[in-house]
Amino acid sequence: VAFMAGGSPCASCKLLRRRCTKDCIFAPFFPADDPHKFAIVHKVFGASNVSKMLLELPVQQRGDAVSSLVYEANARVRDPVYGCVGAISFLQNQVSQLQMQLAVAQAEILCIQMQQRDGCRSQDDAGRSDGHSLAAMQQMVGQQDHLKRESLWT
Repeated sequence: VAFMAGGSPCASCKLLRRRCTKDCIFAPFFPADDPHKFAIVHKVFGASNVSKMLLELPVQQRGDAVSSLVYEANARVRDPVYGCVGAISFLQNQVSQLQMQLAVAQAEILCIQMQQRDGCRSQDDAGRSDGHSLAAMQQMVGQQDHLKRESLWT
């Protein structure tokens, strides 16, 4: 009989109230000291399905598969409709918004640098060479700000 540390059955066999054998597919991945890990995977996927999945995989890939199942099961409990796809989508949205904020900040820095540079020149020089480009830069910042606000609603 294969028991986990301390002579107790694995979390799976304990939850399912069955004898933990030496060839228990769950024992290496669901130790008795972490019963919640198997309980949540069992709740979302079912012990039979998890067993079938693990048996179809090469032994060296089973640990990663269990980690993925635990992650997805936790995500499904938090968000039953979208699971981890919802979390990924949320994070991608956040990255998009932060990229937009960064672009706006960079454009504002460029505007300030151009204004400071123009302040060092004579009035005639500044008006002729950079007046239009400064206005264009300020317009771009305004457009990016509008896009940023728009992306908050998507």
